This record gives sequence, C-alpha cells and structure tokens, in this order.
Amino acid sequence: MLADARLTIQRYGDVARIRHESSVTAISWIPSEAVEGLSKIPFELGVTHYDQPPPDQIDDIDALRSADRFREANELRAFIEVEDGRIVDHGYLAGGQIGSTTVRLGPASIRFAAVQLPDIQQPAEVGPTSVRFVQTVGGRMGIPTPRPVKRKPFVQFWPSIAWSTLELTINADGTSSRGLAGASPFPRHWVYDDTGTLINKSGLIDFKSWADHCFGAGTPWGSYDSSALVTTVESALERELATTIMDGGAKPKIRRLKTGDALTTQGEAATDVYLVLDGMFDVEIDGRVVAEIGPGAVVGERAALEGGLRTATLRAATRAQVAAIAPDQLKATELEMLAAGRREEGARE
Repeated sequence: MLADARLTIQRYGDVARIRHESSVTAISWIPSEAVEGLSKIPFELGVTHYDQPPPDQIDDIDALRSADRFREANELRAFIEVEDGRIVDHGYLAGGQIGSTTVRLGPASIRFAAVQLPDIQQPAEVGPTSVRFVQTVGGRMGIPTPRPVKRKPFVQFWPSIAWSTLELTINADGTSSRGLAGASPFPRHWVYDDTGTLINKSGLIDFKSWADHCFGAGTPWGSYDSSALVTTVESALERELATTIMDGGAKPKIRRLKTGDALTTQGEAATDVYLVLDGMFDVEIDGRVVAEIGPGAVVGERAALEGGLRTATLRAATRAQVAAIAPDQLKATELEMLAAGRREEGARE
C-alpha cells in the first residue's frame, strides 16, 4: 500500500529541511467463533465477550479503547527529515495500547487491566532514499486462564501472548508503504493506513496453536515471531451483510473445512449464502484459479439469484470456517447489488 506521508518544511538559514511523517495501525480483536475448547465456555456463558468488528475508519483510538472495542492497538508512527534529497534524521513517534477484559458477574461487570509488554522498536533500516521502521506491540489479558500445554511447564497459568508486528517505509520523496510483517495466530488483526482507513486483515486464526505455543520463548519477546497471512478488505456491502448473517434473526450454520475441501462446486444445485469467518479460499472457474477470498467475504449470491446453480468452485486454501444462511434471510436487493459488483470486478480483470 503506497501513500503520501504528511509533509512539513523547516528552514535553517538558506537550507530547507523537509519532514515527512506517516503511520500504520493494527487493531487486534476477538471475533465470534474464534475461541476453541474449554476456553470458549466463559464466552458462551456471557461472562466475558467476543468483540464487535472495529470500524472501517479509525478517528480516535482512545475512544475505542475506552469502549472496550479491541484487545490491542499497535500504532506505528514515524518520521524522516530530508535535506537536498538526503535523509538526515528519522525516528519513531508512537507506540501501542492494550485494552481491558470485561468480566460480568450477574448484573455487575468488572474490568481487568491487560498486561502490556514493552514495545519492540527495531533499529530503523536507513537506505539512500528510504527508511524502514518495524514495531511490535503485544501483551496478555489480566485474568488467569489455567490450562494444560504440551511443553514445559505443561500447565500455563496466564493467557498466551498476543501481538502484531508492523512495518512502515517512508521514502525521501514523501511516499510511504506499510503492512503487517508478523502477528500472533490469535486473535484477528486489522490494518489501517495513515488516514485511519482499513486496508488489510489477517486471514487465518489458529487459537489452538496460539494457546499451546505463544508464551515464553514463543513470542517476539523471546525468540519467535510468526508471519501473518494477509488478505484484502471486503466491500462495505459485504460488511453490512456479515452483520445481518451473524446478528440477524436466523442463527447461521457454522461449517469448518480442511485445506483442499470444496465449499461449493461449479455447476452444483445449491442456494445457501456463505460468510467467510476465517481462512482463505481459491475461486476456481472451469478448473482455473481466478481469485482468492478471505475473512469477511460473502459468497454464493449468484446461485441464489440465478437458478440455483453454482457459478464457481470455492476451495479452501487453508483451514477455514464459514457461516451459512438461506438467501431468504437476506434482502434480494442486497444480493443483487453484491452480484452486480462481482460482475463489474470480473469485467475489469
């Protein structure tokens, strides 16, 4: 993602020094159906909660934190200063925030402060025409969750560590690029550009791997950081439909797929509409992969509208999870708009 950094000009006698600032932010949150095993019980009983999806546009991170809307926020903001085309100074400007965990006991609720680990700001990588910054932010919930694990100490008393690692490159000409360089396999991580606009998402949650391995040495504060599978952002209409599917009147059916499983098969008779909750899918037409979709995508609308035959095969490229719902639970006009948008996208390819 390439963008322009914020520019200011300072003069030192006859010398003009140009300062470029830019940023990237990751919000980490727990979507529904993301927790597995016994750890799911407090969520199902309403003692604690899953998180509502963060907004598409972030204007005030402090307000989101006060409203208990995220688990962590990694705000990587940095600057470079340029004289006569040469980079003469640079530095980090911001760090991370950790949310709290709300626990409900009957009519009362108690907030437990999370434990934030020290931000890791790697030494900036300075090149002739650019500077690359890398920052890791993470921590754990402030309430104990004892559970067995497969390696020493065999019982883990505190929750595992969640984190995100962001990278930001600011160029001497004022442009910048950014991305999610690494992240814990749980929870979900959303990435925003320097205008606060959602640009990317982590594509796969692996709660079991996180719970079993992401503590001690298995974190960036030990000797390990995991790469993040990143997917593009779905449309605003798909986000509206996702809310209807998960929070509407009819409870959706949850399906889990292994890598290589087909969710739909081209030419088959079926009409269910699917919301991808987790994982990545290849879109195949006539045996050829033509696209890739990830969490947040709503698919199956063409068959629901056009005679009940699937127009593509959707094959799990990773372990995946979807929510299925009958099309009569959604507005036909919204499905038609979604299908029209897909046809336009196809025409541009």
